[in-house]
Amino acid sequence: MCSMLAQPKTTPMNDKLTMAPSKARALIFAALTGAGTTPENASYFTEAILDTELSGLVGHGFYWLQYYCEHVKSGKVDGRAKPSVKKLSSVAFRIDARRGFAHPAIERGFERLIPAARKNGIAGMAVHNSYNAATLGFHTGFLARRGLVAFGFTNSTPAIAPVGGTKPVLGTNPLSFAVPGTRGKIAFLIDQSSSAVTWTAVKRAADDNQDIPLGWALDKFGKPTTNPQKGLEGSMAPAGGYKGFGQGLIVEVMCAALTGSNRGPQMGSFMADDGKPIGCGQFFIALEPKVFSGGVFDRQIRALIKSIASQEGARMPNSRREANQKRLRQEGLPIERALYERLQSFAAGTSH
Repeated sequence: MCSMLAQPKTTPMNDKLTMAPSKARALIFAALTGAGTTPENASYFTEAILDTELSGLVGHGFYWLQYYCEHVKSGKVDGRAKPSVKKLSSVAFRIDARRGFAHPAIERGFERLIPAARKNGIAGMAVHNSYNAATLGFHTGFLARRGLVAFGFTNSTPAIAPVGGTKPVLGTNPLSFAVPGTRGKIAFLIDQSSSAVTWTAVKRAADDNQDIPLGWALDKFGKPTTNPQKGLEGSMAPAGGYKGFGQGLIVEVMCAALTGSNRGPQMGSFMADDGKPIGCGQFFIALEPKVFSGGVFDRQIRALIKSIASQEGARMPNSRREANQKRLRQEGLPIERALYERLQSFAAGTSH
C-alpha cells in the first residue's frame, strides 16, 4: 500500500504535492487503518474525507485526518468500535457509537433510516457516544442522493459565547439540509456552522501567523479582533449575531438533549490528546418527498432553482462544491508535503 502512495506529483508552490483522487483515497484509507481503525469502520469515513477535499473545503479533510489518526493511536477514540442500533419505533432509531468514530455509526444508522423513511414518509435517528462528524453535508447529501429530503445536526466543543456574554458555551454547531434531485443527484445542499466562519479557519490562520478579517472572532473581552490567537482565546463570532447563536442552541438541543450526549463543555478536545472521549451527538431526519408533496415536489424544486440560477451572478448552495468536484478530479488534490508525510507515517504504522 505505501509504495503505491509514494508517487504524487510535486508542485513548486508552497512545497505542496498534487494527488490524483484514487491516490488520495488510498492514502486516507491506509492512514486510518494504519493508525488502528478497522477496514469496515474506515470505508465510509474515507469517502467522506475524500469528498470534503474534492469539494474544495481546504482544512477540513486532510488537515483533520492527522488528528483522527492520532486519536485512534492514543485511544481517545476506538477505531475498532462496533456501533449498535436500537429500534425505538418503526420510524425512530438510536445509535450508540461506543466511543468510536461518528462515520461508521452514522452509516449503520442510515441502513435503518433510509428504508424506514421510504416506507413511512419520515424517520429520525439519534447518535450518541460519538465523535467529530466532519463535513456534515456529506451525510445529508448521502441521503439526498437516495431520494430523501434530509436534515442533519452535530454539536461540538465550546467556541461561541452568548450574545452579550464572553464565555463560550456552544460549539460552532453546524446544521445541514439537503434536497434530492433526479437520477440520484443532489438538487442543492446547505451546510453551515452557527459561527460566522468555521473554527478551523481561525485556527489555520493562527498556525500561519496571519490576521483574520473583522467579524470572524471576538477576543476574551467580547471585542472584535483581527488576531486569530486572541479569537481562539475568546469566542467565534456567531453568524448573523443573535440568529447564529439561536441556530447553535437548536443544534445543541438536537444533539445533546435529544440524543443523550455531552453538551459542548462536557466534551473532550476535538484536537488535543487529552485522554477524554468527545462524546458528542448527531441527529438526522429523513423525509420521502413523494409521500407529502402530492406529486409536485420535483417540479417545484426545478422551478425554485430556476428562479435563482437564472439571475446573473446568483448561485445555488453547493454549486461551488460541485464545480470544485469537477475541477479537482481533473487537476488533482493539493496537499502540503509535511502533512502528506505525516499521513504516510500513519499508513506505514511508524507514527509516534
